[in-house]
Amino acid sequence: QVQVVESGGGLVQPGGSLRLSCVASGSMFRLYVMGWYRQAPGNQRELVASITSNGSTKYADSVKGRFTISRDNAKKTVYLQLNSLKPEDTAVYYCNAQFVKADYWGQGTQVTVSS
Repeated sequence: QVQVVESGGGLVQPGGSLRLSCVASGSMFRLYVMGWYRQAPGNQRELVASITSNGSTKYADSVKGRFTISRDNAKKTVYLQLNSLKPEDTAVYYCNAQFVKADYWGQGTQVTVSS
């Protein structure tokens, strides 16, 4: 069983920045495909960004150029840098770890963008 724990959410003004962190357990972290998803009230959960074991990244069109996903295998951590935040980025952000056809989710961290 892989444990996934997010941190770093909060309240930020439009145009501001946040960095989310996600720690995942397990000795095979370097092989996990890691992703950040978000879910706003009334909306479906959507993929924000993902990063493979070899560092290939993918982003939702709505966040390209503003968000950056990265990973530190030594720390078993994946990061999501959120810049130029907009009110429509407000959501609960979830970290996901994929390994051997299994999905593991964290409990989510709230990001609120408001003046």
